[in-house]
Amino acid sequence: MKMDVKKIKLIAFDLDGTLTQHKTPLSKEHREILTQLSKKYKLLMAGAGMCMRIFNQMEQFPIDVIGNYGMQYGKPAGGELKILRDGAAPVKDRASVEKRVAALREKYGFTEFAGDNVEFHASGCVTFPILGTKAKAEDKLAFDPDRSKRRAIYEDICNVFSDYTVFVGGSSSFDMAPFPFDKAYALSKYCADHGISHDEVVYIGDDYGEGGNDESVYKSDFNY
Repeated sequence: MKMDVKKIKLIAFDLDGTLTQHKTPLSKEHREILTQLSKKYKLLMAGAGMCMRIFNQMEQFPIDVIGNYGMQYGKPAGGELKILRDGAAPVKDRASVEKRVAALREKYGFTEFAGDNVEFHASGCVTFPILGTKAKAEDKLAFDPDRSKRRAIYEDICNVFSDYTVFVGGSSSFDMAPFPFDKAYALSKYCADHGISHDEVVYIGDDYGEGGNDESVYKSDFNY
């Protein structure tokens, strides 16, 4: 689908790898670009993390923020971010998740790990840390830099966790959000709530590959 630039009203952004690097504040140059764009377009952050973490990493730039793949939503007001939606879907059966992860570890030989087998988040998101929650940073970075190891088993992880949306996360993990939450779902809800059609949106991200958290946008009818 060819984008009609003249129709664009909303520009939505990913953060890490797009506007910043992991845990890195918004640069002066990118802040100026966003300021100029905001004079013509509505701007939105569509993130995987929590709204306040995104807002603070952007050093309180005044922008609407979607967090946790759509479970959270915040709007800037008076230099702060007002959280208007803070949903959660806590895991009801942690034992089932632990058992499934343990079975996957046995199947693929990931039985040696440091820390916890699974990381549960308050939002209901879950992380399968292949090297464990307390693995050394250098070990995580060296594990799967091109994501080939995880992409080779990604389909199986998705089948085992069919009640989640699964992402190839970080450097050595799989991240899972309660179904149906993902960035395309979050953008669709935002558009519906604000009277914006999908062809009036362009999304700017970096992780469009298999299992990437921007992949759902790539597979949707949003411009990217």
